Amino acid sequence: MTIPEPQRLQSILDSFCGKDVLVFGDAMLDEYWWGSVSRISPEAPVPVVGVEKTGHKPGGAANVALNIAALGGSPRLVSVTGDDTGRELLLAALGEKNVDTSGLVIDTSRPTTRKTRIVAHSQQVVRADFELTDQVPAGVEARLWEIFLDRFACCRGVIISDYGKGVITGELLRKIIAQARAEGKFVVVDPKDTHFFSYRGVTTLTPNHHEAGFVAGRRITDENSLREVGFDLLRRLEADSLLITRGAQGMALFEPPIELTHFPTRATEVFDVTGAGDTVISAVAMALAAGASMKEAAYLANFAAGLVIREIGTAQTTTAALAEAVMAADKGTA
Repeated sequence: MTIPEPQRLQSILDSFCGKDVLVFGDAMLDEYWWGSVSRISPEAPVPVVGVEKTGHKPGGAANVALNIAALGGSPRLVSVTGDDTGRELLLAALGEKNVDTSGLVIDTSRPTTRKTRIVAHSQQVVRADFELTDQVPAGVEARLWEIFLDRFACCRGVIISDYGKGVITGELLRKIIAQARAEGKFVVVDPKDTHFFSYRGVTTLTPNHHEAGFVAGRRITDENSLREVGFDLLRRLEADSLLITRGAQGMALFEPPIELTHFPTRATEVFDVTGAGDTVISAVAMALAAGASMKEAAYLANFAAGLVIREIGTAQTTTAALAEAVMAADKGTA
């Protein structure tokens, strides 16, 4: 691809500040227990982890909201939690970053989705999930739509962060996409395979290559299979674009009718890919909100992903760090 001019990229990044983006989807709490292993349990052939410290971070749609805030935007988070300790911890973690939590609806029939990871010597030993993935009740669904309409009026567009935990319903998807299209606003989606073909008509989707291959019924193994899967999904989804993330091979942007743009990876070190998809979709949304083309948005998102996978656990990058990485690459010092 033709690399965007540095001045143009800096102008886009400067325009991130204060942009309102609605984040709709499955908010979670990522919980970490860190420790060390010195013996095997006498009860079963498993390591005994001596827990030395614990921590909590927002995950899922809540991590997307943090990414938007870190990039200088104003996230409007709309999601569901239980009425429990998990909710309290999530609200506290979001509050520390000044993310508005008034759009988090309580569903007393479910727990706050929580993923507890036990990590020993920088290696994840096991993960325990506390969740209910049934679709939210009708009353909660109605309340979500009400809040969406109230928040969306001031937003440039919407991110749909779908982790398959029950917040995203077919009816809400249909109404959200129709509302955004009617108002000329973007809809960017981090998709779940169970809902994949309900996202017809959106601005872009950001599946990874495993997800894209699975829903297309064909593994992506080389350039030919990548092209076939990408353009097949683009056609079936009737989307404006499709951005497939490919791990160490970077990203591939598909645009109609048959335009494919490759973005080689910008990662110099990889410690943890947890939450990288959240960063990609956040950077894409912020760039679109700032008036970028889809190619420019993907270019910036590729750099953003390369920055966050250098850290353990869900992480965010800032506009300043992103600008530094982009400009360093332009000067050949990245």
